[in-house]
Amino acid sequence: MRLILMRHGETIWNAEQRLQGHDNAPLSPRGIQQALGFKPMIAEFSPKQVVSSDLGRCRETVGLIGYPDAPADARLRELNMGVWTGQRKPDLIAQRPDDYWAWRAGTFHPEGGETWDQFETRVADGLRDWLHKTDGDVLAVVHSGVIRAAMVAFLGLAQHRLLPVTPGTGTILHFDDADAEHGKLEGYNIGLFVPQTAKAVAD
Repeated sequence: MRLILMRHGETIWNAEQRLQGHDNAPLSPRGIQQALGFKPMIAEFSPKQVVSSDLGRCRETVGLIGYPDAPADARLRELNMGVWTGQRKPDLIAQRPDDYWAWRAGTFHPEGGETWDQFETRVADGLRDWLHKTDGDVLAVVHSGVIRAAMVAFLGLAQHRLLPVTPGTGTILHFDDADAEHGKLEGYNIGLFVPQTAKAVAD
């Protein structure tokens, strides 16, 4: 069985390099193109179950790819970034570089935010629950951080060595069965390239 993790399309805040966390911003025009461009890959896999984070940018994306009635799961939300929500990545790197890179390594969390361990646990529990509920491939429309958490939980990779995936792309894990402790990576950051005018790497 496959777990196909799609990152939502680029949002206005992504284009501004702002951290979104549990807050939200609508998809940009480019983000809409990214979501629509992913549809042929979904048709190729024909997932048995589609689910998404309950945050607006994922619900907007899941509607664009043709599954507006897919269930929403709060366990698949992005990392809660606390007081850093809405902050620009370049500003944090310039003003608090040690804290920023420690946060990326999972050893620091902003005030009011989740720890990496809390985040990884809820994401892994949520995704594994959907694998157990489904007899076939699962497509989850989620966030960059959620995809990194899955890479750590299911592949044992160090999260600070993973680049954020591009908006509107897919990452694919293969599991022998829903009870398998670890998966096998089939693809990372796969999707249609849509030219951009601004960097969109913020979570």
